[in-house]
Amino acid sequence: MRRALGILGCCLLLLLLLLLPPAARGSPHRQPRPGGGLRGSQAAADSACKNRPLDLVFIIDSSRSVRPEEFEKVKIFLSKMIDTLDVGERTTRVAVMNYASTVKVEFPLRTYFDKASMKEAISHIEPLSAGTMTGLAIQTAVDEVFTEEMGTRPATLNIPKVVIVVTDGRPQDQVQDVAASARTAGIEIYAVGVDRADMQSLRIMASEPLDEHVFYVETYGVIEKLTSKFRETFCAANVCALGIHDCEQVCVSNDRSYLCDCYEGYTLNPDKRTCSAVDMCAPGRHECDQICVSNNGSYVCDCYEGYTLNPDKKTCSAVNMCAPGRHDCAQVCLSNDGSYSCDCYEGYTLNPDKKTCLAVDMCAPGRHDCEQVCVRDDLFYTCDCYQGYTLNPDKKTCSRTEVCAPGTHDCEQVCVSNGGSYTCDCYEGFTLNPDEKTCSRAITSSLVTTEESCKCEAIAALQDSVTSRLEALSTKLDEVSEKLQAYQGRQQVV
Repeated sequence: MRRALGILGCCLLLLLLLLLPPAARGSPHRQPRPGGGLRGSQAAADSACKNRPLDLVFIIDSSRSVRPEEFEKVKIFLSKMIDTLDVGERTTRVAVMNYASTVKVEFPLRTYFDKASMKEAISHIEPLSAGTMTGLAIQTAVDEVFTEEMGTRPATLNIPKVVIVVTDGRPQDQVQDVAASARTAGIEIYAVGVDRADMQSLRIMASEPLDEHVFYVETYGVIEKLTSKFRETFCAANVCALGIHDCEQVCVSNDRSYLCDCYEGYTLNPDKRTCSAVDMCAPGRHECDQICVSNNGSYVCDCYEGYTLNPDKKTCSAVNMCAPGRHDCAQVCLSNDGSYSCDCYEGYTLNPDKKTCLAVDMCAPGRHDCEQVCVRDDLFYTCDCYQGYTLNPDKKTCSRTEVCAPGTHDCEQVCVSNGGSYTCDCYEGFTLNPDEKTCSRAITSSLVTTEESCKCEAIAALQDSVTSRLEALSTKLDEVSEKLQAYQGRQQVV
């Protein structure tokens, strides 16, 4: 009986083994055979990759330091990496960027969804030569590649955005701030350094933890060894890699479990899953000189109006608000500790808008000090005098002019002063001509005796003589007057 039961048990056990799937019959801890036993582990890795789609961008350095044969090895590395990925429109999408002093997007995420087309495009990539503008390349990836128009999937799908930078030199531009901004935007950055690559620069641009995101190989000849590293990273069958967790921001793998964490500038809430932004502009949290502007878990510094941010991005310096183009004053700008006020030139007054100016009537009563006549001259004024008066040396007051002084009138014979003006007259025996200036001999009667005629001629001759002497005397007076004026002029100069 006991023997029969034993036979029956063996039969049942054999039946159960036949009913189990083939994979369950083998040993779960069996190691792959050397040289050809990766098929099982590769299938597992591929399976994990299928469960973790990526939007993956390769950024490769093709500067002059990368020799042509080395650049070919980089292209082989890219092709082998693509072989390890589950490429497809709904799985992992791949883009490739090429950079030196300039940046070229060889193909974006939306172009190819099969490995053969990608590898064919990679085979035709040519190096760009001089320069190593790594920061520019990362910024171009953020601005031009990681967009929905270029094939990046919407944020609601929670598809990881990943960048792999391959370089052998030191960046020739500012990479730290650009990489930090990219990481804040949710892009995971891996940095691969080759040969002469600057390790500090690699660590600055890579995501945390650095020991999982920074890789280094001695030469391009062994860069293919990194393929397996990335396969393990991208195809790791852990909760964080597969996306089957409930962390709002950062999932940290912890053996077979996980912990949640938050981006810089955020703090983990009591539920241990969600995150809240830290007020980075709270007193004591920032080092801004004037204004702190909160920026999605981080902050930037700004300055008050009239100040400009210094290159340290923290402190401020007063701006010369009266520099050309900085103010809207029509005439005069007065700088005032980071601000300004407007003023006007002499002869103008500021309008109610506090910017423009209106010309003042300088000859309005009370605005000038002229004794008789004020003459406006654009922004200023000059003084003048009424007819018959002359302006004194003080250029303000007036003195009566002797209108009948020699040389000041145009009467032929007699000048008669008349309250600042004058009229002309003639000697006896002469009459004033219609021009009111010259004189003609008067004819009183045609019936005169010879004796009277002689007397008249004598009188006329006397008058002519007197006139001639008066004219000579007038000329001498003019000369004396001119000399006196010249002497007075010299005395004023002295």
